[in-house]
Amino acid sequence: MGSKKRVGHIEKFLKRADKAIDEGIKKADEILDDAVEFGELAAGQAKKTSKELRNRAKKEGEILKKKGTEKINEGITAAKSAASSPEEDLKTLERLGKLKKSGILTEKEFQEKKKKILARI
Repeated sequence: MGSKKRVGHIEKFLKRADKAIDEGIKKADEILDDAVEFGELAAGQAKKTSKELRNRAKKEGEILKKKGTEKINEGITAAKSAASSPEEDLKTLERLGKLKKSGILTEKEFQEKKKKILARI
């Protein structure tokens, strides 16, 4: 009879062990499901953040490009101003007047050149 008791005891032990394994597997599955859900949330947030950063970088790039163009134009204007003096501009206007008077330049061409020169003075 002692051996039957042991067999029953072993069977109970094995059933409890099987139950514990099943519960462990169930817990592991729940944890895995939670991990997958968290991973999807994290990936979605990373995608959103990446898109926001790309948009911000694009806007900042455009701003920098605009500022760079403005600085280049300022430099060109400064270089043009430094290259000619008011006296030289007046001499150029006199020569243009003579060219207009002799018919080489039209009135319209003369006025365009005159306007540019006067803008520098």
